[in-house]
Amino acid sequence: MATTVDKPAGISVFPPHADPDGDCVLRRLLLAEPHRADLDWPKGFEAGIAHRLDISTSGALWVADTPEELARMRTCFASKQLVKTYRMRVAKSPVWDVNETDHAIGHDRRRKGRMVVQRGENTPHRGRWYPAKTGFRRLQGTLFEVTMHTGVMHQIRVHAAFLGIALLGDRRYGGGPTPENAPQGVEFYLHHVGLVDANGWGTDAVPLPEWAR
Repeated sequence: MATTVDKPAGISVFPPHADPDGDCVLRRLLLAEPHRADLDWPKGFEAGIAHRLDISTSGALWVADTPEELARMRTCFASKQLVKTYRMRVAKSPVWDVNETDHAIGHDRRRKGRMVVQRGENTPHRGRWYPAKTGFRRLQGTLFEVTMHTGVMHQIRVHAAFLGIALLGDRRYGGGPTPENAPQGVEFYLHHVGLVDANGWGTDAVPLPEWAR
């Protein structure tokens, strides 16, 4: 039985590069459950943390309780068996209510830490293209539900911007500055509702932030 951690906005999952001793989900998890440090986890999956969320992203983080359980989780991720659901606020309301894109995503050739959508055969990029598909559905006004099976770096952010609905506050992809009344820790508005496989195995429910209701 895996564990679900409710990650708050504003902290990283693993120690920040600029502050290895800084606050993060891993540090909090090990303080609450110190026995996790004694288990044999693969590098990059310390304490059983099976995936990552951006610093500004809040929500459900899937954590294995044993290395064997983690191996099963990693198989689910690799074979794209999981449906991942998010909620987001957008900077500009589109004319459509439902949309999706399956354009591949790659690393920006000129700007480190930024991704680009493959618009054509000659789109400048670095490295290989990563297959990705993201669906968007309006819930109300500027609040959208997002679903996907893949998990490419910045997938939601770059696909949303490609479709003209950059996340509110996402300066990197055209969402403008973070509103002055943004909740603590929120840079851009993205919340991970949870993930689940075809048999119902996945994260437990976590509370929605007020902006995502």
